[in-house]
Amino acid sequence: MNTKKKWWTRSRREALDGYVFMSPAILGLLFFMLGPIAASAYFSFTDYDILSKPKWVGLDNYIELFQDSLFWQSLKVTLIYSVVSVPLGLVVSLALALLLNKNIKGIFFFRTIFYLPAVMSGVAVALLWKWIFNPDFGLINWAISLIGFEGPKWFIDEQWALPPIIIMGLWGVGGSMLVYLAGLQGIPTDLYEAAEIDGANKRKQFRHITIPMLSPVIFFNLITGIIGALQVFTEGFIMTAGGPNNATLFSVLYLYRNAFDYLQMGYASALAWVLFLIILAFTLIIFKSSPMWVFYEGNRRSGK
Repeated sequence: MNTKKKWWTRSRREALDGYVFMSPAILGLLFFMLGPIAASAYFSFTDYDILSKPKWVGLDNYIELFQDSLFWQSLKVTLIYSVVSVPLGLVVSLALALLLNKNIKGIFFFRTIFYLPAVMSGVAVALLWKWIFNPDFGLINWAISLIGFEGPKWFIDEQWALPPIIIMGLWGVGGSMLVYLAGLQGIPTDLYEAAEIDGANKRKQFRHITIPMLSPVIFFNLITGIIGALQVFTEGFIMTAGGPNNATLFSVLYLYRNAFDYLQMGYASALAWVLFLIILAFTLIIFKSSPMWVFYEGNRRSGK
């Protein structure tokens, strides 16, 4: 009996210790995430300017939102950025991972160099690229002038304002590259050896072994890439402030302006929830389509 009592007391103490150690994360989730999420949902149905009490207006914010030309412009810019930058980032990060998946001298140094930009501050990186693409004295236009051409008016011309931001997005592909690299090193080498014996060249090995075995990693990077691209903010805020003529007005930047420049917190909350639903829709579509193109080794072995 005493043994059972001691065991029960020890189990309760261990459980209590566990909850104590988890309490900062639980409290942070409640007060800094779930609380603001619930408040945002409520504010989206109110007219709230921060300085006065929220006034319930029902669906007025959402009706106004769908009649707002700047909302559609911001959504258009964000979708164009996402459609171009996400596939481009996936391809470039995979290419880097393939190059760095070699057993050569100094490979750890090169992996570190290519990964390092991914951990740099977004504001510092944005300022750096703003200088690189400066139309008057930037490095890009200076290099173009060396071959006898005049560089585009980056950030001034509406047609050329968004491409530099997309190119800048490649600066941080080191994170995706690292995930790809882990996936490549998890592919059994005997698959390549068997394919080579069967006469498959490098291209066929890449198509029929590397890509299928990497499909879960591609799936992960695709999901995180889309979520990140649809929430892009720092680049548009620091480099162009949404200009020229709203050519780089991203959805989160427009949300920020309504919330903190115009003090329309209720309308900004409605924008946030619409953006959340758009991200959720894209995520669900990719999840639903994943059985058609994502290969899992465990499913193959079990015959699924």
